Amino acid sequence: MKTLPNLSFWKLFNLSAGFFGVQIAYALQSANISRIFATLGADPHQLSFFWILPPLMGMIVQPIIGALSDKTWCRFGRRIPYLFVGAIVAVAVMVLLPNAGSLGLTTQVVMWGLTGTMLFGLMSLMLLDTSINVAMQPFKMMVGDMVNEEQKATAYSIQSFLCNAGSCVGYIFPYVLTFLGVSNVADKGVIPNSVIFSFYAGAAILILCVLYTTAMVKEYPPQKEEACAGNVAGEQVQEAAHHGTKGQSVPYLFLSIGTVQFFCWAAFMYMWTYTNGSLAEQCWGTTDVTSVGYQDAGNWVGVSFFVQAIGSMIWAPFIPMFKNLKVAYVVSLLIGAVGFISMLWITNEYVVLFSFLLVGAAWAAMLALPFTLFTNALQGHPRLGTYLGLFNCTICIPQIVAAVMGGFILRLVGDTQVMMLVVAGILLVLGAVSVKLIKTR
Repeated sequence: MKTLPNLSFWKLFNLSAGFFGVQIAYALQSANISRIFATLGADPHQLSFFWILPPLMGMIVQPIIGALSDKTWCRFGRRIPYLFVGAIVAVAVMVLLPNAGSLGLTTQVVMWGLTGTMLFGLMSLMLLDTSINVAMQPFKMMVGDMVNEEQKATAYSIQSFLCNAGSCVGYIFPYVLTFLGVSNVADKGVIPNSVIFSFYAGAAILILCVLYTTAMVKEYPPQKEEACAGNVAGEQVQEAAHHGTKGQSVPYLFLSIGTVQFFCWAAFMYMWTYTNGSLAEQCWGTTDVTSVGYQDAGNWVGVSFFVQAIGSMIWAPFIPMFKNLKVAYVVSLLIGAVGFISMLWITNEYVVLFSFLLVGAAWAAMLALPFTLFTNALQGHPRLGTYLGLFNCTICIPQIVAAVMGGFILRLVGDTQVMMLVVAGILLVLGAVSVKLIKTR
């Protein structure tokens, strides 16, 4: 049986180089969406509703792109055409979205309690997240297509590094531009230039990175991939049809790991949604979205998320040192919970960074351990690819539920946005407790 050839470091790097630009776009969206819609006039109780679209689009788009690209082959390759189209649309929307308040659209309520500017922003957000998902998925699949089993860990490590590096750049952009003298305040209902130019710069880097990958990567034709593909022995197929090789039923795997995922991703949904308002209230003493303090807090959100990404990179090497991955999972989530809950008593923006450093430990575990536990339990399963596509729902569904419930929970905790970060910490504690449900044997 033929095997895929070993690739040099730079060929492995080229496969994921465009991921750096895609992740900058995703980081700009994550760190600035609440700020943008609050500036456009959204009530804090509405903010979580704007966050329903990103996970919803991911849950719909990623399996579709996977299925379509499996059946595609043209002169440009199998995955790259989808990557390129997604990137082009993302670039166009990144230019439009931050200008929602500058296009002369109505500021009167049009429908569902939303103004014309907010509706435009909402449609732009939907297009942005759809296109980011279209551009993101091919990178994961190209590694699966073109890298042999021996080098896959290295390839995904490179992709993970570029993911975190892109996040750091995207998070820090508005703060750096403000430091360089770009205006961080604007008229009521208008997005500051520091945010607008950050999206412009992110769009430019995105298209350059994607063009680089498109020029440097030549995908293998389907015939070569099929010739190098291995088959699962008949006995193993029969045994794995309904069970993972560790003796777990597939529905139980989804239920147990998905329960932990539910609490974790709901927690981070509240972090993305309410950190801007929390920092403005706690550290700048304001809830006025037109104030200098609120916009400074918006920049500091990017700095805080930057530190979280650094914390994730610092903690990630420690996770494999645990003899029991479930123990690593529990410890990581509890460290993140301490980070979230500690923000209730912090009124200094620099001390907040320590809290986000702790939150990074939970993020590192969330990115690595669910996938590891799931694939280890299903080693040799004949439908592993299908189940991995469905496993994405354990990430998207909790975010959608959390977004729907956000306004209601905010009222329950006294309309104080920092309390939503405390709720996030409690959710991580519940996630840590739920790790007990996962059976690794």
